[in-house]
Amino acid sequence: MAVDNKAWEELSILDPSDVCQRTEVQYNPQKGEYSLKSFNSEFLISPVKREINPSPESDHRWLHGIEELFNISAIQYLIKAKCAGPSKKLVNPGDLKGGDIFFRGSHILPLDTLAQRYRKSPQDFLLAGELLGGKALSFGDASVELGPFPRIPVTLILWKEDEEFPPRMSLLFDSTADQHLPIDILWSIAMITVQAFQNI
Repeated sequence: MAVDNKAWEELSILDPSDVCQRTEVQYNPQKGEYSLKSFNSEFLISPVKREINPSPESDHRWLHGIEELFNISAIQYLIKAKCAGPSKKLVNPGDLKGGDIFFRGSHILPLDTLAQRYRKSPQDFLLAGELLGGKALSFGDASVELGPFPRIPVTLILWKEDEEFPPRMSLLFDSTADQHLPIDILWSIAMITVQAFQNI
């Protein structure tokens, strides 16, 4: 599933200065391309060439296997994100409008798999978050705020395994997330975040 032509056409007619203001990306008028920061990487997006490429200097190994999901989400972010900062209020994806998608069939996020990986090693979890450009928070046994896209922060919280309970992992959005993007794209961003953590 690649970025469709309609999305590229929609992006190509937008005013780059407006896109930059809304999405906190940069634009190179000589090359006709946007520069988008995602996690620890930079991506160059060319509406003319209809290409999305990581910059040569970027460490983008986290992208393995989720390239198409990322590309679709990135284009929709440039088209639809609003000029509004985060509220700093964290919410469960299920609390967003249409958030029941996160609890249906193949849309259930593989958070249990991620929790198992770090069940006894919160420090390794924090290190992985740091490698993805995240910052440590104070929730649970370990937590990080990550930046898949500039206006869409995602927080992962780990509760490690103990004698009574299995490990748990939660993924939270800022409460403004659904003001920027429709729920299906937010699901894609959540999946990208989990898979990036798996890949790092």
